[in-house]
Order: sequence, then C-alpha cells, then structure tokens
Amino acid sequence: MIKSMTGFGKTTCELPEKKIHIEIKSLNSKQLDLNLRLPTIYREKELEMRNRLSAGLQRGKVDISITIESLTADRVPQINEQVFEHYYKQLSQLSDKLQISSHSDYIRTILTLPETLKVEQAELDAEEWKTLQDGLAEAIASINQYRRQEGAALYDDITARIHQIDTLSQEVVPFEKQRIERIKSRIKENLDEWNEKNIDENRFEQELIYYLEKLDITEEKVRLKNHIDYFNETIAEDEPVGKKLAFIIQEIGREINTLGSKANDADIQRLVIRMKDELEKIKEQMLNIL
Repeated sequence: MIKSMTGFGKTTCELPEKKIHIEIKSLNSKQLDLNLRLPTIYREKELEMRNRLSAGLQRGKVDISITIESLTADRVPQINEQVFEHYYKQLSQLSDKLQISSHSDYIRTILTLPETLKVEQAELDAEEWKTLQDGLAEAIASINQYRRQEGAALYDDITARIHQIDTLSQEVVPFEKQRIERIKSRIKENLDEWNEKNIDENRFEQELIYYLEKLDITEEKVRLKNHIDYFNETIAEDEPVGKKLAFIIQEIGREINTLGSKANDADIQRLVIRMKDELEKIKEQMLNIL
C-alpha cells in the first residue's frame, strides 16, 4: 500500500537523570531533504542518525528535532581553583601596593572574571546512545504509521479516479461507429458538391480508408487500458512507487491527449475532457506519494 510523504511522529525516551524528546515532521519533496536539530552532545552521532533517518523515511522534506529535558542539575559550574588563586594573588598584591585595606569584595569580583567558572562538557555514554537509537527507531515507526494512514486515503481517492478514467474510455465505444459513418457521409457530400462526375469510386475508397485510419483510435484505447492496468498493479505494491506512478500517469495523459486530437467527434471530446479533469486531480495527489 502506498504511503504519503506527509507525516508526523514523536517519542520520549527516559533516562534516570534526563528525558530525550524526538519529533519528526515531513512534507512532500522530489528528494530527501533532512533538517536535523540536536544538542551538542549528540553531534558525534549525527552522520549515523542521518543514515538511519534516510533508510527509514526515504523521501520528503523532513524536519527532526531532538531536545533534552534534564531532571537534575548535571551541569553546575565548577570553580577553577588555579585561576581563582591566580586572580586572588594579583588582587592582593595590587591592594597592598595601593594600600587598600579591605579584601571583602575579592570573591565576588573574582567570580566575574574570565575562566573562573568552568562547565564540564558532558559525554555521550553507551547507555544513552542505545536509548537514543531506540527512540529514533520508535519515532520513525510513528511517522511511517501516520504516512500509511494518509496513504490509504490517497489510495482510495486515486484508484477511484483511475477507475473513472477507465469507465469513461469504455464509454467512447458506442460513439465510434456512428462517428465513422458520419465522417464518411460528410466527405462524400463534400465531394458530391464539388464534382460528382469526376469521382473515381476506387480512388475515393482508398483515400477514405487512409483518412479513417489516421482517425482510428483503437491503438490509443488499447494502450490506455494497458497503462491503467499497469497503474493499478503498481499502486498495490508494498514499496515506494511514487516516481514510477508519476511516469505511468504521463503515459496515460499522452494517450488521452492523442485520443482527443483524433476524436473529431463532440461526444468523444466531452468524454476526453472528463478524463483529463480526473487525470489532473490525480497528478495533484501524486505529488504527495512516497
């Protein structure tokens, strides 16, 4: 069953001291366009995450957001004792030199100076990476479920319209015989008006056959039916078929256009216009099929 490129999925992974929130949104696109926003601690794994997302999502404009909700103060700044001591000695020497008696504001002053406070950079451990991998897989599964649900709606709409095109093409048949007879009569009448005595009946039949062969739409109907059958087979496949379906739709459109150009009949032209209308609506839906 086809899938839509539009989707949404999210999950939350829980660790003893933090929660990891993963959110994925996707829209239609000709190719895969990944926009990944993640905390610095996960940057070392960005390439691997992109590979997982590419394999799981395949196509679409995809935005992935990973955020961390810390449950403890795991990044409390630490005092850099060596730097603090260095600043203190300098201030003390300067204070003695300038005969400043009070040292009471030294601590407050030193804590505002560069490099006095330091924050240890957290490192990604194996347990957290495994949790993140599982969460990413769950989020991908979630958005793909959404895509399948959207794809089911697309499937129903598109197959109904393809069936309508098939039905309309079959409605052409009753008009074909009367169309041929009408063309023959019109040609004969025009020739009679021009010069009835000079008409060579054999030549007339040959020219008429040639002309009618040029207007024959049998091949177009057969090819149109074959393309419709192939479309129905392809759309039922359990793999991404959006691009293949788009090519088949082009072929269906080509046969409908040729049928319309050769119709030379108002009733058939009406059916062709209705087929084109259905085809345009299918093309709009096709833009969103994975």
